[in-house]
Amino acid sequence: MIAITSLVDQNTSERVFELTEDLEHKFGLSGVKITPYPHLTLLTAEVRDMEELKQYLEQTCAEISPLVVRTTGLGIFPGENPVIYIPVLRTPPLNKLHARLHRNISEMSTEIGLYYNQNMWLPHISLALGDTSPEVLGPVLVYLCQFTFNWEITLDNITILEKRGDYFLKEDAFRFGKSELIN
Repeated sequence: MIAITSLVDQNTSERVFELTEDLEHKFGLSGVKITPYPHLTLLTAEVRDMEELKQYLEQTCAEISPLVVRTTGLGIFPGENPVIYIPVLRTPPLNKLHARLHRNISEMSTEIGLYYNQNMWLPHISLALGDTSPEVLGPVLVYLCQFTFNWEITLDNITILEKRGDYFLKEDAFRFGKSELIN
């Protein structure tokens, strides 16, 4: 399974890194680092032909302009290991991009992640996952409540992340408005 993502801009990336470093230092939470790049996951998929996917993403990105999105507040996906995240507000341009990717990548995939279908998708930037617990949730939220998460973020890429060992690492990245692969 791969993740089709958009890495956040440099300013947002630095903010997220600072927060995740604080969460590791103060609460021992480092699970989010399995993906070492702050990002917004657009969908996950089991793709039959990676070259076909890469050609599709390169062509699609050449036709798309950078998107500006906003975040607000904090969110929690509950469970044994709750996920703490910053919600990204869905806008018509973001929904249009997501719908396009979901529709077309579904056709070249054997499986699409359930939580990324158009009716369930909740775009977000993860701050803590995997090594959290209900017991640490309260203190972490008390700490995070001192910050404001009303951010404006520029998305200018689609990046494929693939599981390698214990991490999800960049496979390829494509910049919006250009027909080129970026590193």
